Amino acid sequence: MSKTIIALDFSTKDEVLAFLQQFSEPVYVKIGMELTYGSGLEIIREVQKMGHKIFLDLKLHDIPNTVKGGMKNLAKLGVDIVNVHAAGGIEMMKAAMQGLEEGAAGGKRPKCIAITILTSITKDMMNEELGIPGEVQDTAIRYALNAKAAGLDGVVCSVHEAKAIHEACGSDFLTVTPGIRLATDSVNDQKRVATPAYAKEQGCDMIVVGRSITKSADPAKTYREIEEAMN
Repeated sequence: MSKTIIALDFSTKDEVLAFLQQFSEPVYVKIGMELTYGSGLEIIREVQKMGHKIFLDLKLHDIPNTVKGGMKNLAKLGVDIVNVHAAGGIEMMKAAMQGLEEGAAGGKRPKCIAITILTSITKDMMNEELGIPGEVQDTAIRYALNAKAAGLDGVVCSVHEAKAIHEACGSDFLTVTPGIRLATDSVNDQKRVATPAYAKEQGCDMIVVGRSITKSADPAKTYREIEEAMN
């Protein structure tokens, strides 16, 4: 099983298709807001035709009924993973699961994971701007426990919280970790980052890697090296 998800941080369909043509085997990709808003949902079908698995990263966060309706439609797309913000609360996350079950209509339901604390947020930002006291890890664990109580499959968290979340929620509770950088890369706008080797050491189930692969001179080679490090 692939443990590396490639973040397709492109704006156009042509950029995505040209990038994916460099891979001889199916890979796991993340389609986020930039690409979805730029190319529409048709890009999902194009990527699926190429045999790739999709994490549709749209981070739903709204009142429960709205999230349920959104997830009911997303379930019909046949993607592999979708997500919500855990900050929306247990009732909202339960509604997301209900929408997915209804939309899948007895077919394969996408896995649903919840965003805990974004990797761009530091402890000071969480405490002072968001008004949440304590350590980032404590809030991430609380959000993860809420996601588990709502019946979700796992969470998005930083590498630095993955081990504690597994201890709190069980080894089968999926941890998907962005903020992955190679040792030679810039961290850009993310604050809580780590290398693939450290992610493996911390027990992360899947990692999300963007610019380290998409900006590489040889994306397929870099992807294989990261996969080998994770497996």
